[in-house]
Amino acid sequence: MSNLLNISSSPHVRDKSSTQSIMWCVVLALMPATIFGIFNFGYKAAILIVACMATCILTEFIWQKAMKLPITISDGSAALTGLLLALNLSSTFPVWMAVIGSVFAIIIVKQLFGGLGQNFMNPALGARCFLMVSFAGKMTSFTYDGVTGATPLNIIKNGDKAADIADILAAGDGTTQVSTSVLNMFIGNIGGTIGETSALALLIGAAFLLVIKVINWKIPVFYIGTFAVFALIFGGRGFDITYLAAEICGGGLMLGAFFMATDYVTSPITPKGQILFGVLLGVLTGVFRIFGASAEGVSYAIIICNLLVPLIEKITIPVPFGKEGIKDGN
Repeated sequence: MSNLLNISSSPHVRDKSSTQSIMWCVVLALMPATIFGIFNFGYKAAILIVACMATCILTEFIWQKAMKLPITISDGSAALTGLLLALNLSSTFPVWMAVIGSVFAIIIVKQLFGGLGQNFMNPALGARCFLMVSFAGKMTSFTYDGVTGATPLNIIKNGDKAADIADILAAGDGTTQVSTSVLNMFIGNIGGTIGETSALALLIGAAFLLVIKVINWKIPVFYIGTFAVFALIFGGRGFDITYLAAEICGGGLMLGAFFMATDYVTSPITPKGQILFGVLLGVLTGVFRIFGASAEGVSYAIIICNLLVPLIEKITIPVPFGKEGIKDGN
């Protein structure tokens, strides 16, 4: 009897990881950027982060309670949504507006479509774009060292394309009186949103997620790589490595590539699909940044590609073994 085969329903291959462990691992990976953001921008950044996380958790609890659904706030997805939304906001962004964005992320983007696993776009980015449309002035106002001014990406975009990018970065924009450099952009001593300024802190968190295999390398590598090629070809500065480094370190590219484009729910699961997804992200981000009116474009690129995921998976899903294979030797 011991030699009999056991028959059971799928899945036959299981993993010890749970939704809860994955979500809290991502939250932990974001701690370097979060801590640096608070250090860089002060107590206002901390208040905004707490407000967004608390609102997302409370909103999800109230909604599930009211709809008589299982309470799932312990899985960490709501807390992660709040943290990601806060990291995509300026430290001077009004708390009440951030609360509205948090409610939008949980109810409109996530719960109305069935909750975690059913949302068609990243909730935090959906809320960010909603806030960008609703409160554009506040969303594009950045303060660093008590001075309000343009971010390095805006300085680069609005600078003289014939000038050397290093000179543009070193000179500032003549208004903020804040000198910037690629090194400062890498470390994070610049203006911007709370979580996007330090590429170093984001890379530390990303390395942690890659090592413990919570995220796959394909999407972020092909995303950043495609964007780099696009920027070199269409950026109008030739093969300028300083310009390329500034574009990669500046803005939300690192945050988006490693922490939002890799979202399990809104990204492809097929290997070829992940590569195609990353390439599309890189091209769209390049189009928005270089040819668009704004110096940024990561959020809109990711959301648009989120909508394309069903199509991407349809054309990249492997053919089942033995189906539609070689017929008659052809």
